[in-house]
Amino acid sequence: MSAADPSPCQNCGACCAYDASWPRFSLEAEEDLALIPEHLVAADKSGMRCPDDRCAALAGEIGKAVGCTIYGLRPDVCRACQPGDAECNMARVKYGFAPI
Repeated sequence: MSAADPSPCQNCGACCAYDASWPRFSLEAEEDLALIPEHLVAADKSGMRCPDDRCAALAGEIGKAVGCTIYGLRPDVCRACQPGDAECNMARVKYGFAPI
């Protein structure tokens, strides 16, 4: 992938809609969590709000064109998932996408 190519994540989004238990807060500092808009945080403050397993911060259509509306503020678990890693491919398979 060259610098001019978009990330494969921008036409996937499967990891952001895999399971409501996935985008959990774990290692974030309290001051970092405070920057995430409250309407995107789960009622119990344990992670991102995920109606129907889809992160509320995900914009666009899964498998077509997606983006994170809080990309710079996203939780550590989101930062850790990388294109082609085990978590990425597990989510891709759920949506019928080929592993990368």
